[in-house]
Amino acid sequence: MSTLQTGRVSPTEMASTRLTVNLTGLVTATFTPLTSEGELNLSVIGPYVDYLIKDQGVRNIFVNGTTGEGMSFSVEERKRVAEEWCLRAKNKMDNVIVHVGCLSLKDSKDLANHAVTVGANGIGVISPSFFKPKTADALRSYLKEVASAAPTLPFYYYHLPSYTGVNLLASDVCKGLETVIPTFSGVKFSGTDLMDFGQCVKYSQPNQSLFFGVDEQLLAALAFGANGAVGSLFNYLGSHFNKLLIAFAQGDLVRARTLQFKVQDLLAFASKYGFDVAVNKQLMSDLSGLSLGPPRLPLIPCPPETSAAVAQKYHQIFPPED
Repeated sequence: MSTLQTGRVSPTEMASTRLTVNLTGLVTATFTPLTSEGELNLSVIGPYVDYLIKDQGVRNIFVNGTTGEGMSFSVEERKRVAEEWCLRAKNKMDNVIVHVGCLSLKDSKDLANHAVTVGANGIGVISPSFFKPKTADALRSYLKEVASAAPTLPFYYYHLPSYTGVNLLASDVCKGLETVIPTFSGVKFSGTDLMDFGQCVKYSQPNQSLFFGVDEQLLAALAFGANGAVGSLFNYLGSHFNKLLIAFAQGDLVRARTLQFKVQDLLAFASKYGFDVAVNKQLMSDLSGLSLGPPRLPLIPCPPETSAAVAQKYHQIFPPED
């Protein structure tokens, strides 16, 4: 079969999958489409790719992360999802970063190696969260092992202490990490400690990207030196956040703050309903017209009245002409 048919790349093609140095801008954390029975619905991914490009102006994606419920799927399911995203995004999107973190080191390495074979442009890895690393050095050793299974791909540390319970400073983990992992290319920082993020920026190398992952605080992170952001809201607010990035780059802080405050207004309203992955996923379905299905247990499907209320608030804050 051809590369297009299988979604896989040959060893000679693998070298060309490396990300452009200093990846910047928006990276959408994608949802994983499921059927009403909770099984993978990969047929939605092709239209999903087109929607992100045409409607949101986003050409970089982060697959199988928190938004994508990656930790709720089997290794085989995660491989199928990654392969389909890489196949459908080929020659359309700029970069597909695949999250490969697992509780099992062997599973993480398996997924990392698989990401190479299906043509991913990079991998991200979150800390294990059952047996937690107690020191930055312990976590660095784990990350090194995973990265070794994908030696041709840029490697990103995914920092998410609110979910993992691993409260090590990202700056301690990342400082000098390129000497341990030659492919270390940056961090997806999904914490709220801006001092820690600032230290990540200060000690980063010129070829590393610093992505912020708390959408409602992006403007503050940009002031600290973020190269861009990885977030779930970019699924339906990508065009809005692109305007925020442009305003900041032009020095128009009044415009940038106005745009950021709109996001905060939406999330302040949605948080009253418990704005989790389930609510966010249903909102994406409602706003995009894509059938993403329910979340997988233990997440509970979003009640229709909740998604309707949040969608109504969205349309009030972001009218079509905005």
